[in-house]
Amino acid sequence: MLKVSEIRDNKELYITRLQKRNKDFTKEVNSIINVDEQRRSIQVELDENLSKSKQLAKQIGDYYKQGKVTEANALKEETLTLKELNKQQQSLLQEKEIELQNLLYEVPNIPNEIVPKGKSDQDNEVISTHGKIPELLPKHKLPHWEIADKYNIIDFDLGAKITGAGFPVYLNKGAKLQRGLINFFLDEASNADYKEVIPPLVINKESGIGTGQLPDKEGQMYHITEDNLYLIPTAEVPITNIYRDVILDASSLPKKNVGYTPCFRREAGSYGKDVRGLNRLHQFDKVEIVQVVHPSKSYEVLDEMVKHVENLLTKLELPYRLTRLCGGDLGFTSALTYDLEVYSAAQEKWLEVSSISNFETYQSNRLKLRYREDGKLHLAHTLNGSALALPRILAALLENNQTEEGIKIPKALQPYVGFSILK
Repeated sequence: MLKVSEIRDNKELYITRLQKRNKDFTKEVNSIINVDEQRRSIQVELDENLSKSKQLAKQIGDYYKQGKVTEANALKEETLTLKELNKQQQSLLQEKEIELQNLLYEVPNIPNEIVPKGKSDQDNEVISTHGKIPELLPKHKLPHWEIADKYNIIDFDLGAKITGAGFPVYLNKGAKLQRGLINFFLDEASNADYKEVIPPLVINKESGIGTGQLPDKEGQMYHITEDNLYLIPTAEVPITNIYRDVILDASSLPKKNVGYTPCFRREAGSYGKDVRGLNRLHQFDKVEIVQVVHPSKSYEVLDEMVKHVENLLTKLELPYRLTRLCGGDLGFTSALTYDLEVYSAAQEKWLEVSSISNFETYQSNRLKLRYREDGKLHLAHTLNGSALALPRILAALLENNQTEEGIKIPKALQPYVGFSILK
């Protein structure tokens, strides 16, 4: 959530930056400023009346001490009027605070100045490309869903029977590949000093609001209506909420956490060839890295997190590219996001496998996540990244490593799965 004081002081800058998202937020920004002015005006009047009430109470006490009962009773009538007025003002102030908060919830984070202009993922900026794209023989160019059926490692139809489309069942060596990838990613994060967390898979509304999934992405989340709880779309949500309403000491930063969880996304409106197989699921596994950092370090940390994920892809021997998201493709809460995409040799396209984002103070302002430095409280910066999401990684591993003998397993992964060839 944006800070009202900064919107007031930098109105034109905020409007200009928000335009990178291909929408004019002038109306919303003006509404925020107007409602905040009304709120502040009510607060001033309320403070003045409360001060006057205290003065009258003291004066009434003095009159009673002096035996001036008539004068005291006259002032009592005035305090009753003030008391009723204060009650009305407090109610109106609460209404304005709720109205202001709701307006702020509707405005996304302002993009960093280096975020490129653009309307969709087609306008994202390719920063670098790494690794050699494999050249497969026609008979070794099966898409992963056909490979899964050939080796009996993933059953999409069985998952559809049990639950519905987008809920695959991993079998045999497919299950071992899943477990091996998860452990590999967790061990690599642990080696980079991330502290592992096993968080709940279900969150309350406050947690969804804290990290910005609510109200923005409510339609994309599975909602348990009877208990008003939500299945998590990513481990980012429960892990970051560990620090909700927390005041940290500056010397304790950064806070580095990693967690593996299943993730649940409704993906409403998704259809067609781009969602076939593992390309887009309603339930999938992901390892997430999360950091809470000092604002002066956050963009340095963002680069470190990108390098961490690049190292994972290099060890998995997957060709990948790094892109900077344009304003039109930028997430609601993010100030700057880098995507990492692996190349699928059978599908002949790039598949996004990780997003690494800096939210600056947008999440921490909602979370009331602060740190103490030099006797003052400041909002921390929050960052997170997929390290990594499994479905498309597995798809690329299966498709890119097809040989006469079977599917080659990268050396770094072999100790985790117990085999070097899937056959």
